[in-house]
Amino acid sequence: MFYMLQSLMIMAKCRVRAFMTDENGDVNIVSMVVLMGIVVILAVFFKDQIKGLIENLVKTVETNATGAINGKE
Repeated sequence: MFYMLQSLMIMAKCRVRAFMTDENGDVNIVSMVVLMGIVVILAVFFKDQIKGLIENLVKTVETNATGAINGKE
């Protein structure tokens, strides 16, 4: 009985140590949060330029779509 408890204790210690030292996935999560923060900061900084670019793209698509419907290229 004591041998079985001792082996369970050793296995538990090994699993706890492996859990505490395992770093898989941690770096990816941190890097993704940092990258999303950078994207948000850039979006706020270049808000007016992004808005103008999107409006210009929508106008171009509308003009080309209207031209395609009317038979003009």
